[in-house]
Amino acid sequence: MTRPFQSAVRAVPALLTLVIALGLSGCGKDGGKKDSAADAAKSDIALLIAPEDQLTMSLADFASGPVITGSIQPEKRADLRAEVSAVVLQVLKENGEAVKRGDLLARLDDSSIREQLTSADESARVSAQSFEQAERQYQRLKTLQAQGMSSLQATEDAEQRRNNAQGDQVAAKARAAQARQQLQRTEVRAPFDGILSERKVSAGDTALVGKELFKVMDPRSMRFEGLVSADRMSELKPGQTVSFSVNGLDEKDFSGKIRRIDAAANATTRQLEVLVDFAPGSAPKVAGLYAEGRVETGSVSTLMLPDSAVLRAGDESFAWVINGDLLKKAAIKLGERDARRGEYAVLSGLKAGDRILRKPGSNLQDGQKIKQVASAQASVPAGAANAALAASAGK
Repeated sequence: MTRPFQSAVRAVPALLTLVIALGLSGCGKDGGKKDSAADAAKSDIALLIAPEDQLTMSLADFASGPVITGSIQPEKRADLRAEVSAVVLQVLKENGEAVKRGDLLARLDDSSIREQLTSADESARVSAQSFEQAERQYQRLKTLQAQGMSSLQATEDAEQRRNNAQGDQVAAKARAAQARQQLQRTEVRAPFDGILSERKVSAGDTALVGKELFKVMDPRSMRFEGLVSADRMSELKPGQTVSFSVNGLDEKDFSGKIRRIDAAANATTRQLEVLVDFAPGSAPKVAGLYAEGRVETGSVSTLMLPDSAVLRAGDESFAWVINGDLLKKAAIKLGERDARRGEYAVLSGLKAGDRILRKPGSNLQDGQKIKQVASAQASVPAGAANAALAASAGK
């Protein structure tokens, strides 16, 4: 191999190293330019704020008192259970149907009970005839004994037979009455006017004694059965006002008064049951709904902040305040939550008149520029602007 060729071979690695270095340098410059461009674009984008995106802080009444949780339950309710063992022949009512007192809900097979009733009635008839015959025999012997034509022993024996026949007659009548009562129990009827809230049986089922068949309730007797921590029992009194909300109903606020407070706390939860009557005409018609509120033992005027406007980072809480054309991140301190309104009392960090973002995103920047727009002109809402910021950052 010649020396010029060897020199050329040795120069190849050096040339490759130089080319790679130049390429990396060019990439680094391009990447830096892209990053700086993205940061510049991100800082130049103004967040569009419409009036519905803002919330003005103002004083509101915060009810102070024990929190009460529970459910809406009817005071007048009945669990109908099978009183005889028989096959269900027919079910005439469905869930949610209105019923009147005495309405037939279901019919059970009564063939065997009818046979028992027939047998009991026949036994009662025979026993009645036996008693009448024994009574006539006793009266005849009693007359003859008074005339000296019959012995005292014969009269006493006739009286004994009369008494036994009378006992047999009473027992036969009792068996007939029991069979007739069992026959009536094969027809399940509504105990009062109300709503069939739950049907637990179908035609063809075997209903054993004690099996639950139906639940009937009176929707006009709804009440709030709540639980309160026993630590706050000293603050509870009958007649106090309770404000609460019921999940699943359009009406956000309900009001009622404490009717009764249990004398014993639950051994497991250490809570007291409190019965609350609804204000007249305001009770819902659906049972079992969850309710949460507060017993109003007092009220204070304070700033209230909805949970949607609060950002949390560990144990700290923040809110985004609109300060002119800039967005500022303000540390706040929250108090108790008003379960009825779903808002928190603000102890510090905000003042009345402050405007804050109602539902801030997670990628906002402290000091970010904002632009106030009218609702009709808002082509990019706050959420979309946040998305645009994120997209520009990722380019």
